Amino acid sequence: LPTLGCTVKYSGYLEQWDEPFCTNCYSKSPGLMKLGKDITLGGLEIGLLTMKKGEVARFVFMPDYAYGRQGCPPLIPPNATVMFEVEVLDFLDSDESDTFFDLTAEQQDTFPLQKVLKVADTEREFGNYLYRKQQFEGAKDRYKRAFSILGRSPSSEVEQCQIDASKLLVLLNLSLTYLKLERPAQALAYGEKALEIDQRNAKALFRCGQACLCMTEYEKARDFLVRAQHIQPFNHDINNELKKLASCYKDYMEKEKEMCCRMFAPLNSSS
Repeated sequence: LPTLGCTVKYSGYLEQWDEPFCTNCYSKSPGLMKLGKDITLGGLEIGLLTMKKGEVARFVFMPDYAYGRQGCPPLIPPNATVMFEVEVLDFLDSDESDTFFDLTAEQQDTFPLQKVLKVADTEREFGNYLYRKQQFEGAKDRYKRAFSILGRSPSSEVEQCQIDASKLLVLLNLSLTYLKLERPAQALAYGEKALEIDQRNAKALFRCGQACLCMTEYEKARDFLVRAQHIQPFNHDINNELKKLASCYKDYMEKEKEMCCRMFAPLNSSS
């Protein structure tokens, strides 16, 4: 079987039962499961491989494709025929990616570039999936795995462009994820790495500006955000961030002024 990760909603029923004996339909966001590892019921593995993302299906499994002659007491009786209702929410194929990371560093270096780019793309897709689930630590680890394999030396200008394009996507995602993790210094570092590849990338400038604002480095934040605005003058996110910066800076200056007044008040008071 290929190494497939899938997110499914499922309910399993015994004959003549109205209530499922197993279900994950009560979960708001079912986790990613791997065929053959998390999903081991023979019929279900085969059935899922026939499905597409977004498809809903109903399968009836004879005992040989379900729980066998023994069943699974006390819940599943011997020789039970079972019915599963399944909805595929997402599919991710990590076969090539898993194979690549099982190789030694020397073997990875000889892997064809197109396959390396595909592995990096798969890892990024996994990261995006985890990000959408708000699992930011896991997403960050996936993005870092993708970035770690994109450091190879290109043999041509075309290869360099391909590597840079892949790197840029991962770096932008890392910068955003570190902002979500409330670690703006790392967000800034990855945003600046993205700008080394493309100095006019509005997203990278915006991320750097956001990071600097989080760190109350107002002048740096303004520099990044104004540069981003020059490239995308009608971008609402950039313009709103500049308004937020102006508001934060105003509050900061008022607090500074208040502090100064307090510090020097005794000098001005009459004895």
